[in-house]
Amino acid sequence: MSHSIPKETFTFFKKLEKNNDRDWFNDHKLEFKGIEGKVKEAYNYLGELMSAHDQIEKIKMFRIYRDVRFSKNKLPYKTHFGGSFARKKPELRGGYYLHIQPNDESFIATGFWDPSKEDLLRIRKEFEMDDSEIRAILNNQTFKTTWGGFTGDELKTAPKGFDKEHPSIDLIRRKQFICVKKYTDQEVLADDFLNNVNQAFKNVRPFFNYMSDVLTTNLNGESLL
Repeated sequence: MSHSIPKETFTFFKKLEKNNDRDWFNDHKLEFKGIEGKVKEAYNYLGELMSAHDQIEKIKMFRIYRDVRFSKNKLPYKTHFGGSFARKKPELRGGYYLHIQPNDESFIATGFWDPSKEDLLRIRKEFEMDDSEIRAILNNQTFKTTWGGFTGDELKTAPKGFDKEHPSIDLIRRKQFICVKKYTDQEVLADDFLNNVNQAFKNVRPFFNYMSDVLTTNLNGESLL
């Protein structure tokens, strides 16, 4: 059985981009369901690959229907597939995301999208106290080649209670700790795509191990679990 992303995924989404309305979609719903089923298999297969090096608790593929209630964009359907892979909580922190979209818009993302206020403060305190471990992870050749560095929102200045002259202020002022890797359509349709994604996710583990350790201990290193 093939576990790659079917080529018709991109063909369908390109057509949907031009015909993003309920009538067209209902006329092509069977075609969509067939593609969605194959892509779901690919997500599940990726989850199996990841289970060899991580504890994946839940795989969730998001629905095609857009929630337009609070959005200026009233188009009813997404023109991509997205899905998340949740790690075993509470001891394993961080998450994974796979996004499949035509026109070279596919990507994977991993890290911390929306840390709680408590978690964010704990992370910042850790960086304030000692940034040597996180710097070593970020400067590791494998990590750098795979992910580059962090992206996401950050404050323009120091958060309340932190010194804006602190040598780790570049890390302390971050609100998100996200890593993103982009893929072309050709790369997504290649036979080794899911293996490539799996390896990239595996390469983020030193960062996840470190963050999980930080977020499950206090500043003295004592377990909170």
